Amino acid sequence: MKILFVHQNFPGQFVHLAPALKQRGHQVLALTCESNTRPSPVEVAKYRTPPKVNTGPGLSRHFASCAERGAKAALAARQLRDRHGFVPDVIFGHSGWGETLFLKEIWPEARLLIYAELMYRATGLDSGFDPEFPRSELDARLLITARSAHLVQAMVQADAALCPTAFQAATFPKILRDKITICHDGIDTDVVRPNPEARLDIPGTTLSFRSGDEVISFVSRSLEPYRGYHSFMRALPQVLATRPGAHVVIVGAEGQSYGPAPRDGLSWKARYLDEIRGRCDLSRVHFLGRVPYARYLSLLQVSRAHAYLTYPFVLGWSLLEAMAAEAHVIASDTAPVREVIEDGRNGRLVDFFDIKGWSRTLTEALADPAAGVPLRAAARRDVIARYDLRSQSLPCLMDFVENAGQ
Repeated sequence: MKILFVHQNFPGQFVHLAPALKQRGHQVLALTCESNTRPSPVEVAKYRTPPKVNTGPGLSRHFASCAERGAKAALAARQLRDRHGFVPDVIFGHSGWGETLFLKEIWPEARLLIYAELMYRATGLDSGFDPEFPRSELDARLLITARSAHLVQAMVQADAALCPTAFQAATFPKILRDKITICHDGIDTDVVRPNPEARLDIPGTTLSFRSGDEVISFVSRSLEPYRGYHSFMRALPQVLATRPGAHVVIVGAEGQSYGPAPRDGLSWKARYLDEIRGRCDLSRVHFLGRVPYARYLSLLQVSRAHAYLTYPFVLGWSLLEAMAAEAHVIASDTAPVREVIEDGRNGRLVDFFDIKGWSRTLTEALADPAAGVPLRAAARRDVIARYDLRSQSLPCLMDFVENAGQ
């Protein structure tokens, strides 16, 4: 079977699936943006970077940008068909940026599968969740609804769709949910596992942490409110005052991945660091920025308490990887997390905005590591049982590509 993956940042969510299908004997090709420099496990074709859409009515601008990207992907697809005779049996593309919108015009005979990650909603999800950033005004709600137009179109065109979690699948309208298969991308639990010999050196210092040391870890692609950076930082003064031997290690970029940038020109990192400056010993708070994957795993393996927070939004891989590494996870009591964490059994849940609750629960985890042992073990067992790459996710994903939508 000929299979075409489509993703502007390929391999993205297809990092394990694409090579597994190739190994299974399928002919696998990926279509991605020419600006993407990520290494690929399969052969790649590229489409031209679409122009930025900076004019026109604001409500239509996002759809216009997605349509432009879809048009560039379609032009590259036509070249693949006309010049190289490539006609896929299956197209599997991420619907988030519009790349799949016009591919049926080029290959009407192909099964079109989409990775349907999340449907935006004006109310009930991330928008308006945080009272610190209210978005109840009509213009904001209209804009969020407008941003869903290309996602709806992609779902209507698709023969079948895949979503990684039940929470995320439930964000789509009921009329479209019958198309969705729920299957997570998978966690390689052979790689992401506890390591009592793990060690993490802090650059620019003589500090070196090992498994069992009094370390709190926090990981996010970017340090921003969507992933609870502000709630976490506000909890630290009390934790560090109560636990004078504790250190905090934070991984994440200074920009933002989701939501708007601060209006004052500062980064979210700087804003909330300034808020607690003078209230705690910042020499014990270590920002590592973005780090290589092996270093990130070492942090999870040495951590005594791992904090994970998120708005009602896409569930981050880092939560499941922390569980697979047998970290003692303390997470926000939000809908995507409750699908994975059961309070007191495989982790702890704390209200996203309860700063005192975060300080208390983190402090308890540091003070009594033995109490976290059964939670850590249960966390890893659950990830293996539900999200293990080889025994759970890959069989499900390959079956989806080979059979869904027929």
